[in-house]
Amino acid sequence: MVKINKDGEISVKINTLFNKENIKNTVFVIVGCLVSAIGVNMFLVTAKLLSGGVSGIAILIQYAFHISAGYTVLVANIPLLVLSYRKLNRRFTIYSIIGTFSLSLFLILTKNLSSIFKVQDTLLFSVYGGVLTGIGAGLAYSNHGSEGGMNIIVMLVKKKYDNFDVGQLGFIVNCIIVSLGMMINGVIIALYTLMSMYIAAFVTDKVIHGLSRKKVLFVITDKEEEVFKYITTFMHPGATILNGKALAGRERKVIYCIVHISRLPQFKYWVQKIDRDALISIIDASEVDGRGFNSSIL
Repeated sequence: MVKINKDGEISVKINTLFNKENIKNTVFVIVGCLVSAIGVNMFLVTAKLLSGGVSGIAILIQYAFHISAGYTVLVANIPLLVLSYRKLNRRFTIYSIIGTFSLSLFLILTKNLSSIFKVQDTLLFSVYGGVLTGIGAGLAYSNHGSEGGMNIIVMLVKKKYDNFDVGQLGFIVNCIIVSLGMMINGVIIALYTLMSMYIAAFVTDKVIHGLSRKKVLFVITDKEEEVFKYITTFMHPGATILNGKALAGRERKVIYCIVHISRLPQFKYWVQKIDRDALISIIDASEVDGRGFNSSIL
């Protein structure tokens, strides 16, 4: 009996470890790291620009000593991952470990991509490098991980001061890297690097918020029971009926719910089909946490 129970516990742990959510998060973190590595080696390194955080320091070392940035990223991240394990949660740390090793490996494997382009256009490279590194970081963040490095420091600040955007925090930290780059490669390259970093920060925030955008809806209708039943049966976000009162003193019911933006057109269509005179007020939700909404980065 004990052996059977033990086997049962192991099987539960394995099923939990390899569930769809964990597999999806792992795949997107790895894909994000691949996109970032391509952005760094194909565009930023080609134009002699820098990246942010530990990657930026690693690129500086690569320029000076011809050591692949992937090795420096891997070594420099070890103490930061230990800090993440102690100060942040286990899930974020595990995905960050995956992200760190993936980014290091992809930086090594894609090192020769800088030789693809024969045309030298620093502005073009800074824009595309910023976009790709921003997409990569955003994919990692939005799947509860990171690419390691200064991203971990940023998340520590984000945890304490939740009103800051991740991309903006990263941009502030990376200004130090730009100052170092200015001493080595000059002011012009530093300015292009600043522009690339700003683009990366902007794209990072857009990816994070864009993949999990929600809308807060208030629905005023005379057929609240039918609308409520539709929401809870087909939309599955959950809903709450609030008591309200019109200016004329008439009692009204107000339905409150939160809907993912991709399902908003369907929601509006069916609510108006149930009650043509229904009033729907739609408000942006900057962040939603709780049952049924797993949007928190950490």
